[in-house]
Amino acid sequence: MIEQTLLFQAFVYLCAAVISVPIAKRLGLGSVLGYIIAGIWIGPFGLEFVAVEQDIMHFAEFGVVMMLFLIGLELRPILLWRMRISLFGMGGMQFFLTAGLVCAIAMAFGLDWKFSLAVGLIAAPSSTAIILQTMQEKGWMSTQGGRASFSVLLFQDLAIIPILALLPLLATAKTVPVDIETGSNSLNLMKELPAWSSTLVILLAIGAVILAGRFLLNPMMRLMAETRLREIFTATALWLIISIALLMEAVNLSPALGTFIAGVVLAESEFRHELESDIQPFKGLLLGLFFISVGASINFDLFVAKPFLIAGLVVFLVAIKAGVLLVVGFVFRRRAREVMRFTMLLAQGSEFAFVLLAFSATNGIMAQEQVEPLVLAVALSMVLAPILIISFEKLDLMFTSDTLDEPDEDDNITDHRPHAIIAGFGRFGQIVGRLVIANGFRVTVFDQNPSQIDLLKKFNANVYFGDGSRFDLLKAAGADKASILVIAADDREKVTQIARLAHLKFPDLYILARATDRRHAYELIELGVDVVEREMFGSALQMGKKALVALGYRAFQAERAGEMFRRFDHEGLRHLSKIEFGSDQYREQVHLMTQDLERIMTRDKVRFSEMRGDKDWEH
Repeated sequence: MIEQTLLFQAFVYLCAAVISVPIAKRLGLGSVLGYIIAGIWIGPFGLEFVAVEQDIMHFAEFGVVMMLFLIGLELRPILLWRMRISLFGMGGMQFFLTAGLVCAIAMAFGLDWKFSLAVGLIAAPSSTAIILQTMQEKGWMSTQGGRASFSVLLFQDLAIIPILALLPLLATAKTVPVDIETGSNSLNLMKELPAWSSTLVILLAIGAVILAGRFLLNPMMRLMAETRLREIFTATALWLIISIALLMEAVNLSPALGTFIAGVVLAESEFRHELESDIQPFKGLLLGLFFISVGASINFDLFVAKPFLIAGLVVFLVAIKAGVLLVVGFVFRRRAREVMRFTMLLAQGSEFAFVLLAFSATNGIMAQEQVEPLVLAVALSMVLAPILIISFEKLDLMFTSDTLDEPDEDDNITDHRPHAIIAGFGRFGQIVGRLVIANGFRVTVFDQNPSQIDLLKKFNANVYFGDGSRFDLLKAAGADKASILVIAADDREKVTQIARLAHLKFPDLYILARATDRRHAYELIELGVDVVEREMFGSALQMGKKALVALGYRAFQAERAGEMFRRFDHEGLRHLSKIEFGSDQYREQVHLMTQDLERIMTRDKVRFSEMRGDKDWEH
């Protein structure tokens, strides 16, 4: 084994990911399997570049915590309530059937009932990290099978709480429990507490997360946003997740569950999209590290020593889970194709099984020699998961001509896509937004002024904090699905940046932009903006028409003159945008266009006066 430093380990992990994942993606294997393969060839049973230490595994598991927080941000409480039937119906049925079947079969082989029940409870959950990563990559979150899978995963995460409480009661030997997730020196509020007190502390911790999300986090985020320093806002977001994870660990709960609850509470926050875009890169990197760690932890020596036992355990686990999932899918009357997707996604062990198995060994429920084959079987089932999903896709292509999935809008776990996105909601953007919203269109609005957002929230406006010149933020807001983007920011440079980014990254998006002056309008036209409106033009034109009325024009005549001027000016704007501003050619063209406009106006004025029989029109 090569002597390791933190810098060397970082180099090896990143190098493995950079080599393996693109190759796996090119071969159609998906990123998850690519990361796992990377872990296998750099690990202690491959080239021995790195050893999987417990600290690295726990650090990598933080990616799962971040993923659950991001999923929570997408789930508004009303949408979560609408999922209650699939959450408790499908999730509960899958969990209890799987745990019961595994327990019964283990007892049929003569194993102790306490050991059998512990194995059943540990086998029931599936890998949140693999399933959610796969569904997001393949766009399955809005499909019927994707929604069913998410509901079952969420129930499994909820079930971790009673599992942790039940496992110590199954102990067959007196042991001193330790916190296997964070080590003996970690904060643990549950030590030496009676059962009723432990339950109360857990409820208080969950209540604290909910109350903090409702009443404290928004003011804190607003304070950080006012600094206008992105790195401080990002640091605050990371601090928030770490704080909740530590609190959950202190009361022996799943950190992922705690951050999921916080995400759901913050789903209504105006900082939701900014949080999502800031945390997304960290989540992706840590999840990749987690999958690499899983690959590196596979003990091939044990597999070589006991191949039939390990292979039998893997087949048994996958087969039992797949059979239960098929039954659950058909009981709840899902389409056959979606039942197969649902089954292939969930037919593997969970990353949390590693924690539960270590917890079982520590508390005397299982011996270490019993735990090691089970750990290896769970790890291999996770390696097998991407292969099962790829097999489903191949079969799906063979037997179905149309591979597109139609999402069910009523059950969709994510927000409906917006019709319009408005970047900047000051004086200009508010008028546009009010008109669009009043006509029944869904609008997502961004602004960088926390005070402005706070004020608009009092009027129930759907406004979020964020900088529209960031690709990740526009993507999180649904720019790839929206029909139009209205750029109404006050800052001239910011408008140009957003327009350039949106035109480059979202070529199908119809873009309307606010220009500060004529010269700015030329820049935006060159960038490919579909509609350009100068911020002063409309109001100035209205005042010009009223000035004509004050000078003796009839209202209809002034309105007609104003409309002719508007059309002529817009046509001239497109023409002049192709000529260098301030050049001799530009000045010449402006002079010619001014003469043309005067002739058009004079001719129309004469025609109008003749129609009215007014001889003295030159007063």
